[in-house]
Amino acid sequence: MSEIPLHFKTITEVSELIKAKHISPVEVTTAILERIDRLDGRLKSYATVMVDHAMRAARKAESEITAGTYRGPLHGVPVAVKDLCFTKGVRTMGGSHALAEHVPDFDSTVVAKLEASGSVLLGKLNLTEGAMGGYNPRFQIPINPWNAERFAGASSSGSGVATAAGLCYGSLGSDTGGSIRFPAAHCGTVGLKPTWGRVSRYGVLALAESLDHVGPLTRSSADAGIVLEAISGSDPEDPTSLPAPVPNMLEGIDNGVAGLRIGLDLQYATNGIDPELAEAVLAGVRVLEDLGAEIVEVELPDIDPYVAAWPVLCSAEAVVAHEATYPA
Repeated sequence: MSEIPLHFKTITEVSELIKAKHISPVEVTTAILERIDRLDGRLKSYATVMVDHAMRAARKAESEITAGTYRGPLHGVPVAVKDLCFTKGVRTMGGSHALAEHVPDFDSTVVAKLEASGSVLLGKLNLTEGAMGGYNPRFQIPINPWNAERFAGASSSGSGVATAAGLCYGSLGSDTGGSIRFPAAHCGTVGLKPTWGRVSRYGVLALAESLDHVGPLTRSSADAGIVLEAISGSDPEDPTSLPAPVPNMLEGIDNGVAGLRIGLDLQYATNGIDPELAEAVLAGVRVLEDLGAEIVEVELPDIDPYVAAWPVLCSAEAVVAHEATYPA
């Protein structure tokens, strides 16, 4: 085993150890649960830790793998989901005290797909109220694991914090206007907002249904592909889900970026942007260029009208989504 601590290994790394039977799902799950117990009182990423559920899933995965049944790279790997995703028999509060006693009697499609992958669900992660702008004062606010004085990234902040701090190997967040991308950027993880409809939203508390996306936060790009492939696909329960087949998300992952054409609108990436953030983006572009990618100048349309329209659309749809509990 490498010198990277077990809790900071990627899904790719820990799944290879599990598949080769160098470590068991029960050992991995126990280690992560102990880490949650030690650190999350300070970091506040989890709304609900599902200890018994996680250990049952870990024992089941271990039994299957020992018997020669291996489901894939998430089998036996501990993960967590934003507390918008319905989980049968487990409260799903969406950061709202009005839903503090809300216990679904079915799993959301994404939770069911994670279970089908053989992953171990550790628990539900904290978020802003209803995945919008602010936190309910009765709920805990996740703390950036690298600097408590820094922002943790708003809506999917629990997902960003737990993934960055090694309190899960990957997590699900949701993104309506940046809520996967912000915590990924602030906490230092990979965040992927998928194509709308690629991932079913059935059983996920809505903010604005025409804008909501569910996607992964992980510690590597390959891991994001693993999780996205597991949760993607057409769903008869969600008529907005894409009917197209799910591609192999890791195809070509080891081929490098030589010859890949990447568009860059320099003004879009730097004008009006915090200089440190703009330089980070450009440093990433230079790395890609040094690795052989072709950087192509492009010009994106003016984003200002769309930015101005977003709060109007989101707020109008949120009123409909939360009609039963608003303003409580």
